[in-house]
Amino acid sequence: MASIRSRLAYRYLKFLLARARQLNPTLEQRRSAADKGSPLLSMPKLITVEEIVMHGIEGEWLRPKSVTGPGIILYFHGGAYVFGSIKSHRRLAAHLASAARLPVFIFNYRLAPEFPFPAALEDAVAIYCAQLTDHPNVPIALAGDSAGAGLALAVALTLHDRRIAAPSALALMSPWTNLVLDNPTHITNAAIDPFFPDPSILTSSAASYAAGRDLHHPLISPQFADLSRLPATLIHVGDRETLLDDARQFYQIMQSQSGDVNLKIFPDMWHVWQIFVGLFPEADLSVAELGEFIQRHLNGAIHNEN
Repeated sequence: MASIRSRLAYRYLKFLLARARQLNPTLEQRRSAADKGSPLLSMPKLITVEEIVMHGIEGEWLRPKSVTGPGIILYFHGGAYVFGSIKSHRRLAAHLASAARLPVFIFNYRLAPEFPFPAALEDAVAIYCAQLTDHPNVPIALAGDSAGAGLALAVALTLHDRRIAAPSALALMSPWTNLVLDNPTHITNAAIDPFFPDPSILTSSAASYAAGRDLHHPLISPQFADLSRLPATLIHVGDRETLLDDARQFYQIMQSQSGDVNLKIFPDMWHVWQIFVGLFPEADLSVAELGEFIQRHLNGAIHNEN
């Protein structure tokens, strides 16, 4: 049974987002609202923040006081490829840093519609390659939520194609893997999803991101890619979200292709509920498990090299 706090958060969020949609906000207003976040959500303790510009891309290092060993995490923020930023996702990324006891680098990739595919992917690959250069022989994990999780997958696929050293692990929250939007829960879960009660938001975002390209393109919709070449992957998703089948079908396909993948479906949770980490136990548990998964696989990568 869901905790009382999570049930209250779900009802409040559903009400808040429904009221916001009635105002028909512009994209700029949505971006501003996402960046402002909630005054109830504070940063975890003992995290240092260092602003940095890398290849012209704004980023931040989020470093926990207690670091267990070599290894870094690149965090890809969500926002349907059209909004979201360091500001909107700094807190979640910082909690993941604390859980994994590893530094996290979060950055602002270019957003659609101003910069459609493959701009975000190019930014993300450039950041990854810069980390390889700056931190040779240090294992890297990719983590992200929603569209950011889809982007992390596209990066891993691109690295394989370009014969660039692969990340050691992928930690994904509510990944958006199918921009065609023809998975069953895109419809069947709409009534209970606080974020996507109808397909219009995702449909318009997908169109803005793809900008006329085929939505089946494997770097736009990783569900249609060869998934056997991905590193160890852990997926967390809620059963109250329209993207539930994006996670389930991706998992089933990757597993059928002999990929190293695990999926955990959280009852009564919604899209990227982990943003509320620190406020109720289901969010805390997910972030803790994702952090442990990353730490374990990065430590394993170090031992394998030795």
